[in-house]
Amino acid sequence: MMGTVALALLVLVVLLTLGVPLPFCFGGGLMFMSIVGGATMKGMMLWGLGQITNPVLLCVPLFIFAGTLMSESGIAKYLLDFVNVFVGSKRGGLGVVASISCAIIGAISGSGFTGVAATGPILIPRMEQEGYPRGYATALVTNSSILGLLIPPSVVMIVYGWVTETSILACFLATVGPGILVTFLFAVINLVWSRKFDLTIEPKLPMKEKLVQIRTRTWMALPALMMPFIILGGIYGGIMTPTEAAAVAVIYSIPVGFFVYKGLNARNFFKIAWSSATSVGAIMVMIFFCLMLSQTFVMMRAPQAIVQLLFGVTQNKIILLILINLLLFFVGMIVNDITGIILVAPLLLPLVQAIGISPIHFAAIMGVNLAMGGVTPPYASILYLGMRIGNVEFMDIIKPAMVLLLLGYVPVVFLTSFWPGLSMFLPTLLGFVH
Repeated sequence: MMGTVALALLVLVVLLTLGVPLPFCFGGGLMFMSIVGGATMKGMMLWGLGQITNPVLLCVPLFIFAGTLMSESGIAKYLLDFVNVFVGSKRGGLGVVASISCAIIGAISGSGFTGVAATGPILIPRMEQEGYPRGYATALVTNSSILGLLIPPSVVMIVYGWVTETSILACFLATVGPGILVTFLFAVINLVWSRKFDLTIEPKLPMKEKLVQIRTRTWMALPALMMPFIILGGIYGGIMTPTEAAAVAVIYSIPVGFFVYKGLNARNFFKIAWSSATSVGAIMVMIFFCLMLSQTFVMMRAPQAIVQLLFGVTQNKIILLILINLLLFFVGMIVNDITGIILVAPLLLPLVQAIGISPIHFAAIMGVNLAMGGVTPPYASILYLGMRIGNVEFMDIIKPAMVLLLLGYVPVVFLTSFWPGLSMFLPTLLGFVH
């Protein structure tokens, strides 16, 4: 039984390595399970259709659409100007702006792609003009964009909560602590690293002019800053479900983009809608096949076999957590975050529960590990998008990107795993853990 599961995973990895599109990779693994493992395709397809029409999943395309609208509407520009007025005149301040802005944008869109797509075209040229090497500027903006996967509302946490039947609100809260810590560490690393660069610092303004600038930019950024308050306040206040909040994000973005910031018009709006629809179509087909493949593993009792196998090696919680983190890191390197959640969460959840880790804590562990995969080759979809937006070569971006990961992100991965308080404080405080 486990031999069949292992061969199906081998088929999946080979197809991924060959560059086959993700939906067909999982379709290939599913076909192998059907031919060799005896899985009934008709029953699995009916089950998959029932799952993919779940209303909870509707928030995925809605948040993707809202994020794309935000990228094109001009919201990001005013958010950057707002943050820059407080730290822009300090050495390395523009890099701090990058980290904080991507965290704010993550709190609006729930996506890592939106952060780099919205801020990259604005921030990277500005950082280069100030004296930052273009490769470093692109790496900082790109790495900071994965904060969109940690700062709620996160699409990844929505999918995790749906797959594992865990409270989505609790999953949102579990990644807040790690997300804030990563933001802080990236800002600190930037302030230290920027001492090596010959930067042109903005002159300090007299206090009177500074106050005028703060008032002006706050007023201009107010419609953009209202978005996270409306979305998160609605969700945590019990007024809206995550799906309803995603719909509100879309509805709010349209008039703000058309009439306030005027970045949207009839031509680019329909282009955005078409682009979002094609992206959503590919994602939903991938989720459909991935769900069915994951369910065949569950039906063949692969989770129980994994528990027995690892417990046969060791029952030490620390060693098991290290092995789980290594597995999640590997998964994040070869597939995207949503796919990793659907494929791995049902397999590993029985194991982590057996060693005393709650599903909410495991949500944070999975979230920080799989987010890291977005900038870790060979998959590294967010890294490659950042390269295109920043117009830099791989060798220019890879060193600063890996330094930021090793010093600013990997420590948070281990802290999240071995210090439950980092991720469980807010869920416990708000009554999701008793």
